Amino acid sequence: MTTMRRFLDWMTLSGQQPEILLAQFRELRRQVPLLYALLMVNAGAVSFTHYGLAPDYLTIWLLLPLFIICSVRAVAWLRRSADAVSPEEALYQLRRTLFLSGVLALAYVTWSLALDSYGGPLERGHVALFIAITVVGCIFCLMNLPQAALLVMALVTVPYIVYYSRLDLTVFHAISMNIFLVSLVLIQVLFNGHKAFTNVIQAQRALAQKQQETERLSEENAILAHTDVLTGLPNRRHFFSALQKRIQDASITRTSFAVGVLDLDRFKPVNDTYGHHFGDLLLAEAGDRLKGLVSSSTRLQISRLGGDEFGMIIEASAEDLEALGQSICDIIATPYEIEGIFVRIGCSCGLAVFPDAGRTVHELFDRSDYALYNSKTGRRGQATLYSVEHERQIRSDRAIESALQGADLEKEFEIYLQPILDLQKCRVTGFEALARWNSPLLGQVPPDQFIPQAERSGLMRRLTVCLFAKALTAISQLPPHLSLSFNLSTHDITCKETVLALLTQLGRSRIPAHRVIFEITETAVMRSYEGAEQSMRLLRQTGARLALDDFGTGYSSLGYLHRLPIDRVKIDKSFVSGIDDPSGHGIVSSIIALCRSMSLDCVVEGIETDTQRDRLQSLGCRYIQGYLIARPMPAKDAASWLEHSDYHQPVAAAGVVPLPLN
Repeated sequence: MTTMRRFLDWMTLSGQQPEILLAQFRELRRQVPLLYALLMVNAGAVSFTHYGLAPDYLTIWLLLPLFIICSVRAVAWLRRSADAVSPEEALYQLRRTLFLSGVLALAYVTWSLALDSYGGPLERGHVALFIAITVVGCIFCLMNLPQAALLVMALVTVPYIVYYSRLDLTVFHAISMNIFLVSLVLIQVLFNGHKAFTNVIQAQRALAQKQQETERLSEENAILAHTDVLTGLPNRRHFFSALQKRIQDASITRTSFAVGVLDLDRFKPVNDTYGHHFGDLLLAEAGDRLKGLVSSSTRLQISRLGGDEFGMIIEASAEDLEALGQSICDIIATPYEIEGIFVRIGCSCGLAVFPDAGRTVHELFDRSDYALYNSKTGRRGQATLYSVEHERQIRSDRAIESALQGADLEKEFEIYLQPILDLQKCRVTGFEALARWNSPLLGQVPPDQFIPQAERSGLMRRLTVCLFAKALTAISQLPPHLSLSFNLSTHDITCKETVLALLTQLGRSRIPAHRVIFEITETAVMRSYEGAEQSMRLLRQTGARLALDDFGTGYSSLGYLHRLPIDRVKIDKSFVSGIDDPSGHGIVSSIIALCRSMSLDCVVEGIETDTQRDRLQSLGCRYIQGYLIARPMPAKDAASWLEHSDYHQPVAAAGVVPLPLN
């Protein structure tokens, strides 16, 4: 019963795979019209040879409806498109073909055997040939539908054999058996061919599935390649690709847009304090806020460029840009609650408009990054739109960088010294070394202009080593109890090679390491805390002293004062100008008290008046530095100034002192 059920399912095309049904339909669409043509031509030839010998109803009237059916079906197959056929429709057409094949096979074999009783031996031979040739042709035409081919063979050859076996003519017995055996062989060949056909279709399907899977994986990889995993925002690659396309579109349509760069303020201290996992969660939360902005506006695209930096492509007028940028900064600056901890970071933004600020990806990004730099250095937490003034500044920076590249460091750079005073003893305890550059091309260039360019151009190490050698020479010509304060840049304190080079110079100079105080700004430490801490400990191991410069202007926490190997703190001069105000007075007083409680020396910079000095002295401040004592002077003049000043007296013990100003 099971075998019969499987056979019936096979004969009715039940459970056939959709791909195979469609392939069978496509092949039959080309072959079935040929089958109908074969039937009509062969039947017409038999009718012609029997015309006048057999009744007209056999040679004409019975054949005419069969011709009409064959013609209509042939035209229907030719007009049907194989591309727009569904698997269900293909199954319907195949089953219809199977049914019609059986009906037409019975009709034609019955008609031909009816003609066999008319005519002589030649006409009867023609009928036998018609049946044999036609059944073979039909089997070949239906090879892609083996069910129909098998049905046609059974419905034609069985009546054929039965009919001729009843005749008392041996030749027809042989012909009928020959046709039957040939049909069996053809059916087997047909099955073999159909199996190969099915295997090809299945292989094509498997290949198509693999191709689809490959395309899907390729699309996923493309998405991953353009997506930041941590935040879910588009990544740096996507940003620059989208920016390039937007520039091309804007160049054609003559429209404008803006490029923005966001940078999170105070993120690194938070990351260092709470760990990288906490920092990742904070970045993800900031990314969610930015994604919310993107989803609510078609004018904004935001990508994560790396670290705590994000890029934007903004469709907005120049008038609205700064307000939009500021609103984004404010959203990012809203406090975060992560794992039960409340933290607050800031956000600075730089903006540049196409085509005013630039016409290429490089120009636009560089100018928006320059605007960001201006925000972080002078307008932290705000959005800055690139302007003509910035363009002038860029030209100036490029001129400085170009002059630096060709500068003779030994000849063009010199050291100036500014004394640091011990208020308790009214003695100078040391000097801070300050760099001065007299360029033959640009004239006098301030440190706050050439130091950033030296860092950007990769000249900082050479410059620092050169200046430190000059500073060591200068301090060697002064009394041995005086200390030397020497500033290290962000690049210096995070570059182990630079630190080792400085220590090598110090060792060769034979100046005691305790006479040297390396000053590091609070901002430099915060930018790369781990690298800075390692370098500071290396310096401290040699006996050199360390000072935290410009304290109060950065974003370090008080916890860093405990963790860093520092000996003293320098209070930035910005606090001194407001010392007469209750708030300014309170801040300075608190820092001095904090340093005293931690056994750290405290140096206050920027003292210009007697009133400021007196107030600081009343607060217990011991060390001061500023124009009130002396302006920075060439190193060669320091000994003479010291000898003629009111602050030069022999000191029993070598003083310990301050740090450097750029």
